[in-house]
Amino acid sequence: MTNAVRILQVSKSYPIYDRPRDRLKELLTGNRRSFHRDFWALRDVSLEIERGTTYGLIGENGSGKSTLLQLIAGILQPTSGTVEVQGRVSALLELGSGFNPEFTGRENVFLSGAILGISRAEMEQVYPAIADFAEIGDFIHQPVKTYSSGMMVRLAFATAISVKPEIFIVDEALAVGDIYFRQRCMRKFHEMKRAGVTILFVSHSAADIKSLAERVAWLDHGQLVEAGDPDRVVSKYLAAMVTKDSRYREHHPASPSASKLESGSAARHPATELAPEPAPEIVQTIPNIDHRFGNGDAEILGIAVLDEDQRPLTMLPQQGIILVRISVRAHREIAHPIVGVLFRNHLGVDLAGTNTALEETPLPALQPGDMQTVDFRMELPELYPAHFSFTPAISNGTVDTYEVCDFIDNAISLPVEKGRTVYGYIHLPCQIRVHDIRRGAPTASGNRGGGDKVGVQR
Repeated sequence: MTNAVRILQVSKSYPIYDRPRDRLKELLTGNRRSFHRDFWALRDVSLEIERGTTYGLIGENGSGKSTLLQLIAGILQPTSGTVEVQGRVSALLELGSGFNPEFTGRENVFLSGAILGISRAEMEQVYPAIADFAEIGDFIHQPVKTYSSGMMVRLAFATAISVKPEIFIVDEALAVGDIYFRQRCMRKFHEMKRAGVTILFVSHSAADIKSLAERVAWLDHGQLVEAGDPDRVVSKYLAAMVTKDSRYREHHPASPSASKLESGSAARHPATELAPEPAPEIVQTIPNIDHRFGNGDAEILGIAVLDEDQRPLTMLPQQGIILVRISVRAHREIAHPIVGVLFRNHLGVDLAGTNTALEETPLPALQPGDMQTVDFRMELPELYPAHFSFTPAISNGTVDTYEVCDFIDNAISLPVEKGRTVYGYIHLPCQIRVHDIRRGAPTASGNRGGGDKVGVQR
């Protein structure tokens, strides 16, 4: 498969001047003397993006994601290295970029077409579709400086997709859209994927990245950390963010009020309130480890998925009760242990998750060598036939402030039994009420009966 984008050892630097006059002094010396320092937004980044691939970019703010997209779009030129792009590019970058605030929405549509080299006659043909998709009504005839951020992104997105791009670039601009418009954009994304359009997008949403992207690149301080499978790269990125957050908390301890709140919560829900039951056996099997991280103060010993009679399951019921059993062991003192589990679908999307703190079931403190088993009794909704995975974790702290001790991505995966057809991810229980419609029926005051028909669907 041919490459739509090839980035070879690309670096991009910006000159930083301490004072405006330093720029002038540098110009007057013919750039023979330097009065600036270089800020490297990107350093030696190399990527190959195959045609028709949906490619995600992740990283902290300031990691170079937007700079890379602007280089691919041709808005910026690299300081060194080469960027090769094969195909028509349409980009939705910073909110309002490319729009003249004094022009009307309609005028900016034609301006965008001209920038992309599209004739006015071609833009006249697609303009009705742009106006229809944007749904901003008569505002399209008003200057865009009067638009809200949501209206701006509606028009920008509608314009960007109308030119039938071969490469579509989207920065985090869609984050400002309302949920209705975001859903329409997601449907358009999938439509473009099926049509073979190469899509590059930046998002801080791990769920969006894992559900949309086929490949992911992680940037950090202008350098490429890793590129590849979304599950693996996103997991490593999130692990790095957890580690960074733990280091921050070490130097910024919780306020006294937070500590009081934490101790008060424990007092309201003491460990002795847990229902006394025979202790289950310690689970010591971890069927799979896609990625594992944590500070090592405690570890996951094993995980099992059982039925109501505590028998191991090889397949999940399409609907019903399951028991997720997680066993842990402490290596250091864990003052406030939290055991939790994430439930994911085959695309790596987190469908649900919970933990002992969220369910207001505090666990007793653990001393080095202590082992503990926690059962999560879950009622599954009616699922569509696919594979689902369970990710166990143990932390130390509270729901809001915690340190991850051990986290195992997709420790166990099970298929769902085939049953009824389910549209989407789950079937929601619903009641259907059918009202009789009778031609020439009497008014309410003269109604002789004829009740509603009620059907209940499980």
